[in-house]
Amino acid sequence: MNQAFEELESAVFTAVTTYSNVNRGSGHYSLVSSRLIELARDSVLEYLELNKEHYSVIFLTPLRADALMTQLESSSFHSLSSQDIGLPLGLRILAVKRSALPKGIPFQTGGGVVKLVSPDSVVFTKGPERFEAGTPCIINIIALIKSLHLSKKQGHDLFLNEIQNTDADCAQSIAEILYKDDLENLSGSDLLQALRDSAPGNNIEVPTSEGLLEYTNFDNAASTPTFMPVWRTVCQTWKQPLHLQQRIIPLVKEICADFLDFTLDEYEIMFCSNTTEAINIAAQNWKKECTDECEAIVLNTLLEHHSNELPWRYISDNSVIRLSVDNNGFINSREMDQILQDYNLNQIHGKKRIKLVALCGASNVLGSYNDIKALAGMAHKYNARILVDGAQLVAHRSISMESDDIDYLAFSGHKMYAPFGSGVLVVRKSLLNFKAEELTRIQSSGEENLTGIAALGKAITLLQRIGMSVISREESELTSYILKGLSTVAGIKTYGVNDCSCSQFQEKGSTVVFSCTSVPHNLAAKELAERGGIGVRSGCFCAHMIVKQLMNIHPARAYIADKLIKMFPDLIEHILPGLIRVSLGLHNEKKHIDHFILTLQDISDSRHTLLDKIFARTLNATPFLPDNSVQKEIELFCKELIGKVYA
Repeated sequence: MNQAFEELESAVFTAVTTYSNVNRGSGHYSLVSSRLIELARDSVLEYLELNKEHYSVIFLTPLRADALMTQLESSSFHSLSSQDIGLPLGLRILAVKRSALPKGIPFQTGGGVVKLVSPDSVVFTKGPERFEAGTPCIINIIALIKSLHLSKKQGHDLFLNEIQNTDADCAQSIAEILYKDDLENLSGSDLLQALRDSAPGNNIEVPTSEGLLEYTNFDNAASTPTFMPVWRTVCQTWKQPLHLQQRIIPLVKEICADFLDFTLDEYEIMFCSNTTEAINIAAQNWKKECTDECEAIVLNTLLEHHSNELPWRYISDNSVIRLSVDNNGFINSREMDQILQDYNLNQIHGKKRIKLVALCGASNVLGSYNDIKALAGMAHKYNARILVDGAQLVAHRSISMESDDIDYLAFSGHKMYAPFGSGVLVVRKSLLNFKAEELTRIQSSGEENLTGIAALGKAITLLQRIGMSVISREESELTSYILKGLSTVAGIKTYGVNDCSCSQFQEKGSTVVFSCTSVPHNLAAKELAERGGIGVRSGCFCAHMIVKQLMNIHPARAYIADKLIKMFPDLIEHILPGLIRVSLGLHNEKKHIDHFILTLQDISDSRHTLLDKIFARTLNATPFLPDNSVQKEIELFCKELIGKVYA
């Protein structure tokens, strides 16, 4: 293939090697990805020759772009599309006059669009992220920006011409792209180890106060890196003639149906950008099901990620009831049964009926797996639908749409080793309420990102070849290992199931949250990065209500914090409580946990020195920098990588 694709692949692969979620993690990789996105916004304005002071750049799916443009005057924005350059990335870019950005509740809600969530109030962000609910398709955005740079230098139709020139010579079938790879003779634990050894960015060393150390990524609940066979699938998909690219869609639908155990006759698959968009689409569909015969209620839980709470909160004229959960992250099934009886059977609340139960398959905070089959049976017993947020579930445990009797399932590729901007909503066809043209518009929006769809399909085939039982066993062993290690560190308090011998441990995933009793969560996370090259997440993990419950935050304190943050939004980092989260992925091994425990022990031992630094920070009113020399080295590390991407 020609030079343009070689340049594109080389630049984007650099970003792939250090992929992480943006603006949320504490490690080097999160810092690199965050800056790549911000530079991407600047690059768009430079490309369009617009003033940075007057315009904001927003990255959107076609569906979201249409929703935002209906709220704007045509003279107030400029647009770009990945279709214009011939790459199947499913992206729209809007550069919007800041004065024209809509106020009020965003058209889609979920993770990333809020600063604070309480049962009765929400504080939204003010930047472009307000319209980019959920994890952005970071790699696709970088690919689009790089292709714009190349096209500007070498011709606007650069990639379109190159794809057309390869049409007659294209011998590789789409099925081969999805099913063939260099590791196809391996399966089970052997395949898992080979994927680890060959993973993009494997053994990258980062600067720390202890010198160069191999980076340890413990932020997989936020977003997972990818594997080489998935990356190769992405590159091959870019180069396919347009008519062959379309063949990806039915093949990946078959892969999803096999993986999740359902038939395409009974269920519809809608591709979208992430779990957040999937749940927003489900909410719009469910809204159309509600009639004037009753007042429809959604039964939610206190365990939910904002992406499975806010869309239901903001469906017009809709009420949400929240089920309690215990501090191990398990739903109170007796309470659920009683509430359903009261509303739907005994009808003691007038015309109010619970028409939908929306809950997570696994908690992104506590890693708890709730019994979906039992809960779905209970919902259907009382004539309610069930939606499962599978973002933290589908890459970790086997799931059967049919035998578990699930009505809606939402999940993301970026949480299952395919971080290329594709999510999925699976829904019973009998429940679809969209008009034909609406459904076509939704489907075509998601299906435009053939890169993400192909990556998702390839990732699923790899998970199947490893085997979900192997994955579950491996993650359980690592979770047990890290919990035992944490129990040896003074001043550490873990939350959720931490007894590896109890029966509930079998229902705990590979996510562990803890606090350092004498070191603030954000400082401890920074120290893990700067001392050990370890990327974790600190804060409330887009699940504010359950974190407040775990930390036993008094309602009066929560109320005061809400008021202060509304008046002084910049205080959020200082007011909002938080924990530290370690979330393991398939690339993690015991050696990474050993290094983490030693680093955490060192932080705990030096807590008095750290507290002195905090006091000095308060007196000087300057940002906390644990070690200026390390900060400079990290800055150089980031600049070098970013330079390779946007050269």
